[in-house]
Amino acid sequence: MEPSKSSIQSLVSDIKKEIFSNDNIHAFVSSSAYDTAWLAMIPADPRKYNSPMFKNCLNWILENQKEGGFWGNTDEEGLPTIDTLPSTLACMVALKTWNVGQENIEKGLAFVHDKVEILLKINYQNLPRWFLIVFPAMIALAQAASLELVLPQGSEGVIADVLFNQQQILQTEELVDESRYWDLPLLAYLESLPPTYNVHQEEIIKHLSNDGSLFQSPSATAHAFMATGNIKCRRYLESLVQNCPNGGVPAKYPVDEELVKLCMVDHVQRLGLAEHFNGEIEKILAQIYRDQKQCKSKPGKTNILSPIKLYKDSLAFRLFRMQGYDVNPGNFCWFLNHAEILNHMEENCEKFITVMYSVYAATNLLFPGECELEEARAFARRMLERSVKRNRDHNFVLSKGFQSVVKHELELPWIARLDHLDHRTWMEENKITPLWVGKASFYRLSSLDNKKLLQLAVENYEFRQLIYRNELEELKRWSMKWRLSDMGFGREKTVYMYFAVAASICLPLDSLVRLISAKAGIIITVADDFYDMEGSMSELEVLTDAVKRWDGKGLQGHSKTIFDALDDFVNEITSKCHQHERSEIREKIRDIWRETFVSWMVEKTWSHKGYIPSANEYLETGMISIAAHTITLPASCFLNPGLTSERLKPAEYENITKLLMARTRLLNDVQSYEKEKADGKMNLVLLHLNENRQACIDESIAHVEEIVEMKRKEFLKHVLLDRFDDLPKSCKNLHLSCMKVFQMFFNSANLLDSEVALVDDIKKAIYLPIDHPSRPFVQPLPLVPEKTKKDGVTKTTVSFHRAWRNRARVNMIKTPSFGTIAIPRAGQVNIPMRSNFCFI
Repeated sequence: MEPSKSSIQSLVSDIKKEIFSNDNIHAFVSSSAYDTAWLAMIPADPRKYNSPMFKNCLNWILENQKEGGFWGNTDEEGLPTIDTLPSTLACMVALKTWNVGQENIEKGLAFVHDKVEILLKINYQNLPRWFLIVFPAMIALAQAASLELVLPQGSEGVIADVLFNQQQILQTEELVDESRYWDLPLLAYLESLPPTYNVHQEEIIKHLSNDGSLFQSPSATAHAFMATGNIKCRRYLESLVQNCPNGGVPAKYPVDEELVKLCMVDHVQRLGLAEHFNGEIEKILAQIYRDQKQCKSKPGKTNILSPIKLYKDSLAFRLFRMQGYDVNPGNFCWFLNHAEILNHMEENCEKFITVMYSVYAATNLLFPGECELEEARAFARRMLERSVKRNRDHNFVLSKGFQSVVKHELELPWIARLDHLDHRTWMEENKITPLWVGKASFYRLSSLDNKKLLQLAVENYEFRQLIYRNELEELKRWSMKWRLSDMGFGREKTVYMYFAVAASICLPLDSLVRLISAKAGIIITVADDFYDMEGSMSELEVLTDAVKRWDGKGLQGHSKTIFDALDDFVNEITSKCHQHERSEIREKIRDIWRETFVSWMVEKTWSHKGYIPSANEYLETGMISIAAHTITLPASCFLNPGLTSERLKPAEYENITKLLMARTRLLNDVQSYEKEKADGKMNLVLLHLNENRQACIDESIAHVEEIVEMKRKEFLKHVLLDRFDDLPKSCKNLHLSCMKVFQMFFNSANLLDSEVALVDDIKKAIYLPIDHPSRPFVQPLPLVPEKTKKDGVTKTTVSFHRAWRNRARVNMIKTPSFGTIAIPRAGQVNIPMRSNFCFI
């Protein structure tokens, strides 16, 4: 069934109530089967031991056993992770304690018998510390509870090694070792310490937090309460259960409310849903920013160096900076000053991959002079590269989907990624997002797995695709009407231009900006190619003069086609402005185009005469001839009507516009110097080589790339901070969108000149439905094709056999660029991308 605007609005309304209006932040944190089991073991009366204190926890265990017979976390494919072993053992002990759920226990025993060997061997070389402590203790606990636990013979050696490693940890570590600030102390595993490890009640009570918990661990506190009967422990546990009405408790309590909210905001933005929740996002970030600014107290050493804190601080920095807040990199770069934690992270890089991913993503937003961010970026990249190169299935640390997200982050710079495609990647790849490893459990947010949120993301994406397909067809008709798509020379880039504009930034659904920007890009491409390769000097002089006068009389052939299309386009733009502004805006937009055509003529004259300009002279003209501002500024008028005056004057562009113009030119120069050298044209790489005879081509490229990087940082500062330039935020974001498009086209090759480089991305952005587990898999069934022809386009409607109650249909649309593509028909069931019906 095709998504609709009303369906999307209904989901938005539901999510605002369920997620953004829910005051109980603990409801968003996923339950830990392991910790829930320990609360379920607590008796209501320790003298009688005939009923549980927290019956809801026991009920949760009975109701939340997975189909495979286990409790605990699964990976993105629904398979059990290493944490299911201690979790399942703990849950069976809880059920056995109260003589309930015998069938559940039998399924759990069968799971442990069948899977313990393979789960241990998959992760044998990198079993985490928490598992080495907890798992042997749970085996002993299960045996003490008289569970008929039978372990396969093949697992004996591995389990013996785990037991040996547990003993090593217990013998070498202190009960509370403050120097191990990156790990929970042994006392936080109180429930897992063997009876021989004698812990006095005084030691337990001494280390209780003010809230009555033992290191905020529900399982350790549950055991502490059973061992001491301490009233503070009891109150902590009662508060915990009260805030978790479904009976399942998290691996850590209380949760960091700010971190949960930051993660919710980040996830919503990455799903491409920020447009629907802008008010809620702004409110959350503003409140957290105020609270952090007002917080004067300095945290203790453990808190300062905690990986959890680093994750939170780097995430907050990125979200705040993107929102326009003036934040200091020192807020999260503090870890660089601690050699001990740096060494520990280097030695355990897989365990810190989510933290390092957050750090690396934050450093995408570098401003000039921020050396700390440079250093943090280099460290994080090194860590991430080491982690992904190992290619091991560490399913207790990192999901395969998230590993793909990390690889994508490393391979393609943020400034070269298009938002629309990024949203798709996040939906399809990042199906499980662990924040950090808790004790025998990942600490996850339930809101990240919210089915309505994922459904909204998929529908929102595919609704945009529907709009994009319609707009693209409209653009093709316009291009054919003005004969811009069949000039007989140069590059026909109608689809490329629209894709780049539509995918680069999520503008309002009914935005004119996409078509205005795409049409400008098409005219620029055709006209630029005409000046470069087709027009004679006399033709180009006549065309340039006609554009200066804005009078096309006497023009012929391609010159007339280009001018007429341009004149109609400018009139189309101004016809959509307020009537009293039209003549003024029309003249200023014409001025922008005039200087663009003049710059093309100047460069053609240089090439024709063999003139070699200075670097400054070249850049002064080249930043105009690249025409990024010619696309961006007129389109900005429709994002903010106040931009229709002085800022459209060529001599009075804002600094952000000048930076866009200069940097896009240099991006082009780095990738096009070989082609332009062959065509007898100049660019900055060749000019630097000409002015520095001792330099080689690689040195000249490096020189220009250094300028490109410097201008990137300066550009981002102007985009993200309000104190630079007076442009509205929407117009600044359009500048950023344009910059991302040029970076994408010229990131590592000249993709704009390629006929095939972007075909797959265009399919994903405009045509192909989302591949997500929320969409059910459809088994292949007999097909009945029906062919129709309309307006020269052949369509083949393919439906399932009528015996299937819900007839799923797709339109097989034959396109000149991509062959036959399946588009789900309105009112019918979508065909999943992984089925064999998407392409024929």
